[in-house]
Amino acid sequence: MKTKRNLLIFIVVILLCGWLGVFVDRFIPEQPKGDTLGMGIWLVFPLLTTILLRVFAGDGWRDIGLLPNLKGNIKWYIVSLLVYPVITSIVLLVSYIFGWMDFSDFNLDALVSVFAGGLLIQFVKNFFEESVWRGYLTSKLLSLKINDFWLYCIVGCVWGAWHIPYFLVFLSESDIFSVLPVNRWLFALIGIVTMICWTVMYTEIYLMTKSIWPLVLMHMTEDALVNPLILDGYIKIAQGKEFLVSPTAGIITTILYLLVGLLLRTKRKKLEREVLKNGRESFPFVELK
Repeated sequence: MKTKRNLLIFIVVILLCGWLGVFVDRFIPEQPKGDTLGMGIWLVFPLLTTILLRVFAGDGWRDIGLLPNLKGNIKWYIVSLLVYPVITSIVLLVSYIFGWMDFSDFNLDALVSVFAGGLLIQFVKNFFEESVWRGYLTSKLLSLKINDFWLYCIVGCVWGAWHIPYFLVFLSESDIFSVLPVNRWLFALIGIVTMICWTVMYTEIYLMTKSIWPLVLMHMTEDALVNPLILDGYIKIAQGKEFLVSPTAGIITTILYLLVGLLLRTKRKKLEREVLKNGRESFPFVELK
């Protein structure tokens, strides 16, 4: 009962905090674009809420996933670092072969420099995010023993819904059109579906490692690599092909990430069966269902 109550409080705050930020920004019109007080409220409130729930509402700290749990999990750290670069490279290669992207402004050295320069700030940012989405929301839902697919859907929907004020207000229209040529509402809907699909691979790596650190690295890599690739103009997608091969929300791209997640789930289930068959603690960080 306590866990369900606290999850309800958490979700309500998550759904409202961005709109509180939008309201605050209306009274402070002269602010740097993309760096407003309202955006700060939107970014900080989820983590602040989890801290308050852990300290004052009995949630505790044991399930946050702060231990790296490196033993037996190095391969999953490597997977976390490579997922976004590999999938993005596949999408770019397919687009190059079929002429779906213009690479005339592509500069690998400049992109690598931007990527490297953004790693630290994205590492810090995504430590805060993954402490919330995996370290709190996913771990608390796991304690309720819900079905895997309900877990993916709930976490993905809450994660996506938290972004709605960002999609509808904070994000500039030029950035939206860089990703997909759609209005804000459709962009928000596509964004939520995308995050539900991404949630499968994030959840599966968390289930296998019981640590937020691989997810911090994966999320860091996505923000430092994929977003600049589009927003800084290193590639230009042919008109009408954005829905197929946008590196952030294209149909092909999203299906590939979903397939990665489902393959990880298959691997986890296989390892769980091996544990049960052999009667040994060879896979200690996965909670058997």
